[in-house]
Amino acid sequence: MKDNTPHGTITDNNHAALWHGRFAEGPDAAAVEFETSIRVDERMALDDIKGSLAHAAMLARQGIISAEEGKAIEDGLKSIENDLVSGSLSVDYSAEDIHSFIEATLTDRIGDPGRKLHTGRSRNDQIALDERLYLRRVIPELQKKIVSLIGTLCKIAGKHTNSLLTGYTHMQHAQPGTLAQHLCAWAWMLKRDVDRLEGSLSRVSLSPLGSGALAGSGLPLDREFVAEQLGFSGVTENSLDSVSDRDYCIEFTSDFALLQGHLSRMCEEIVLWSTTEFGFVELSEKWSTGSSIMPQKKNPDFAELIRGRTGKVYGDLINLLVMVKGLPLAYDRDMQEDKAPLFEALDTVMSNVVVFEAMVESARWNVPRMEESCFGGFANATDVADYLVRKGLPFRVAHGVSARCVRLAIDSGKSAIEELSIEELRGISELFEDDIFERITPRACMEARTTTGGPSPSQVERQIAALEEFCSSF
Repeated sequence: MKDNTPHGTITDNNHAALWHGRFAEGPDAAAVEFETSIRVDERMALDDIKGSLAHAAMLARQGIISAEEGKAIEDGLKSIENDLVSGSLSVDYSAEDIHSFIEATLTDRIGDPGRKLHTGRSRNDQIALDERLYLRRVIPELQKKIVSLIGTLCKIAGKHTNSLLTGYTHMQHAQPGTLAQHLCAWAWMLKRDVDRLEGSLSRVSLSPLGSGALAGSGLPLDREFVAEQLGFSGVTENSLDSVSDRDYCIEFTSDFALLQGHLSRMCEEIVLWSTTEFGFVELSEKWSTGSSIMPQKKNPDFAELIRGRTGKVYGDLINLLVMVKGLPLAYDRDMQEDKAPLFEALDTVMSNVVVFEAMVESARWNVPRMEESCFGGFANATDVADYLVRKGLPFRVAHGVSARCVRLAIDSGKSAIEELSIEELRGISELFEDDIFERITPRACMEARTTTGGPSPSQVERQIAALEEFCSSF
């Protein structure tokens, strides 16, 4: 159903701009191209129809339109919905926006009743509704993908509760841990992302429809009925705020930015761990690429691409924050620019979560190399101090004694405290006994850390169980 009439020209054609009545001539073609948004907002077509169905039902229920007109609108909208889903109807990109396209298509199909659909409604409250409906529809899909990734991390972690892995601070050896604990750390980050999105969904669960352009309507609209029909928990309380609000766009994009930041940090570790120097993980050839000049290369390009797209999502957030800065109430056309960054950020994190899960699920973990990394580097120095604390030495004093042990080992050309003899250790503190050596092996250090959240197998198994329970309940 293409309309070849120049957009905006005053005509009886239903596809003229919804606001054309005030103007004696149509806008320039370049102006039309500049201001249309349909290529961005077409993804909300089904949401626009859903909102319009509820609005039409309310108009008929309130006697603002007849029952027959309401039925004609309902049938017409459902036919458009069916045709869009089946592909027999394509969006007409000459329309100004998705609202214009659907209303014009409806009027083409059912005549004058279609012209009554917009009664008591503005595109200001209509777009605010469509965005909320769209987000409520697609955000649970993103949450499910994140939950799936958490589940995959739990499965891998469950196989590696005893697989030693050095923990780092400042990228220097810190303390012995396990791969399972590290993967659980990733999973807890992602769980916060799911929870954060859930909180944002709760705040978007209010219907703005019926707010009109900014001042509501003089017609006897029933906003609460529409909200109930659409599954909202209530209605927005102030019509001016309802059409001015884009907090939800910013809030969700902020959620996406945090999620993307988490993925980027994980990918940074994947990139590091897959190097020859680390050798902790080998990525599947399905999720690696080669070099056009160096035949030996196996590059972690997908991890790097996820990491590289972080700037895009952060930029989308800044875009939205700057867009609303200093905007007077109520609606300003600047706000048309909210959808592109919101949708881009959503699409980016949605695909990144899926790719990251496939990449990490197919990876092979080099357990011997990870365990080897725990030796040397004095990662057990804190455990030496803890050993002395158990002997009654104040921790600050014990910390100094352990530091002197490290210093002695370095000065003696040794790479670990356990390479010192018991005589050398007792020369620093008489509290050292022969059992010190069995207490400060990497595995002993790891297994001793049984505090909640620690790397010991019992604690990591508890974390995995908690995360799996969260996944199964979502």
